[in-house]
Amino acid sequence: MSRTLPVNIDDLLHCRAVESARVEFKASWNAKTTGYQTLKTICAFANDHQNLNGGYIVIGVRERDDIAELPPAGLSPKQAKAAQKWIRGHCNRLDPNYQPVTSVETVQGRDILVVWTPGSDTRPHSAPDGPAGPRRYWVRLGAETVDAEANGLLSALLEQTARTPFDDQRALQARVSDIREAKVREHLHVVRSSLLDEPDTRAVYRRMGIAVPANDHDVPRNVGLLFFADNPRDWFRGAAIELATFAADSAGDVQEERVFQGDLFKQLNDCQNYLEGLSVLHVQKQPDRMQARHWRSYPTIALRETLVNALYHRSYRADVVEPAKVYIFPDRIEITSYPGPMPGIEPRHLRPGAAVPSVPARNRRIGEFLKERQLAEGRLTGLPRVFDAMRHNGSPPPRYDFDEQRTYFRATLPAHPQYVVICAMRDAAHLRALGEADDALRRLELAWKSQRDSTELAVEMIRQFGLSGQGNQARTIAAQFTNESPQALAQVRDALKTVGC
Repeated sequence: MSRTLPVNIDDLLHCRAVESARVEFKASWNAKTTGYQTLKTICAFANDHQNLNGGYIVIGVRERDDIAELPPAGLSPKQAKAAQKWIRGHCNRLDPNYQPVTSVETVQGRDILVVWTPGSDTRPHSAPDGPAGPRRYWVRLGAETVDAEANGLLSALLEQTARTPFDDQRALQARVSDIREAKVREHLHVVRSSLLDEPDTRAVYRRMGIAVPANDHDVPRNVGLLFFADNPRDWFRGAAIELATFAADSAGDVQEERVFQGDLFKQLNDCQNYLEGLSVLHVQKQPDRMQARHWRSYPTIALRETLVNALYHRSYRADVVEPAKVYIFPDRIEITSYPGPMPGIEPRHLRPGAAVPSVPARNRRIGEFLKERQLAEGRLTGLPRVFDAMRHNGSPPPRYDFDEQRTYFRATLPAHPQYVVICAMRDAAHLRALGEADDALRRLELAWKSQRDSTELAVEMIRQFGLSGQGNQARTIAAQFTNESPQALAQVRDALKTVGC
C-alpha cells in the first residue's frame, strides 16, 4: 500500500476531495507524446496561478465527463517504472528545477501512476514546448494547460514570483512539536489516506506539506498550526469565531455570547453544531393537498457553506486580529470575516445568477484541507449552493456586502418569513407576561417592518393596538390587507371588530 498521497485514491479518482480541474487523466504512457504533455502540466500545476495548491496527473486511467473510467486501463510495472524515470529526468529541464511526487497505486488490480504536484515555493517555472520547442510559462486555465503569455496571464504570474500564500509559509516562530500528531492521524483516518500507515511522524508531516526542512531541523507551515495545533490563536490572533445573539436589532440587548476556539476543524464543527441547533424544522399542513410543507428557519446547507467560506477566505496574518463574527438577530444571521474579498470580486458578482470571476485564492492550503474533509465545495460553487438552498427553503435570498476599502466581507442569511413571525409573537407574549406591554408591541412592530404580508402578525398587532387604545394604528395596519386574499381580509376585519375598531 502506498504511503505517499495525502488523499484517498478512490476520492481522487472520483474528484470528491479535489476539484476535477485539478486532476488530469491520461489513459496511457508514451514518452514522445504523453511525456511532454505531462511535463507542461507539471509546470502549470507548480506555477499554481490560482493558488489552489497545484494538482494531480493520473496516468493509466481514461476519463469520461471529467471522472475516471474504471476499471483503469493501467500500466505494466515496466511502463510505470519508465514513466517515473522519464518524469524525474525531464523535470530537471524546468527552470527553476522542480520535482513532483510520484506514486504507483493499485486500483481494482491494476497499477496506475499518480504524479502529485503541489504549488511551488519558487514559482514561476518554465518548461519546453516539446523535445526542441521554445521554453514557455505554463499555467492552468480551468481544466486546460495553456501558455501564460498567449493568454494574457504572464504579467500576473510574474508578480507571484517567490510569493508563497500565507497559509503555506513557514512558521519560524513555532516548533514542529506544536503540531499534535493525534490530530494529524485523525485527519488521515477521516479522509482514508494510506499515509496513515506511515510510522515515521516526520515523513508524514513532510508528505502532507505541514512541515518543511529548515537548516538542520523541521519547522511547521502555518496551515499545519491552523488545523493541527491545540490553540492556533497562540500565533494567529484572528483564528477564532465570536458569536453573539441579539434580542432585537444591533442596538438591542445581547442575550448570549460565545467564542469558538481550537483548530479550524474544531471551530467549524462546534459553531456549525450550535447554529444547526437553532435551525428548527417546521412542518406545515396544507389545506389543499395531502403533502405537508417543510421548511427550516435557516437551511442547513446555507449555514454550513457560509461559515466555511468565512474561515476559508479570511486572512490569518498578524495584522488581521479580528475573529470571524457570527451575529444572530431575530430575522437574520450575519457572518463576517476579515478582510474583504480578493481584488477582482465586485458587488455585482455576488448577486443571484451572477458569474464569479476566477481570481487567485487567498489560502491555497486551507481550502485543500477543507475539501479533503468534504467541508468545502469545489471552487466557485459555494455561492450558488447558498442561493439554491435559500430558494428551495422558501427563504429570501442571501445578501453579500463589503466596504470600499475591503476591510470586511459580510454574508447575511435572512430567516424564513414564517419563522420571523413565530419568533416575534413568542417574544411579545413573553414580554407581556413580564408586564412589559410597550416592549412587546415594539417587538411586533420590528417584525412588521419586514413581514407586512403576514396575516398572523397583522391580527396580533391589531389586537394589541386596540387593547392599548391606539385604534388609528390598528386601522392603518388593516388597510394594508384591502387587496389581499378574502381569507386574510376576513381575519383582519374580525380582529378589528374584536377590539371595537
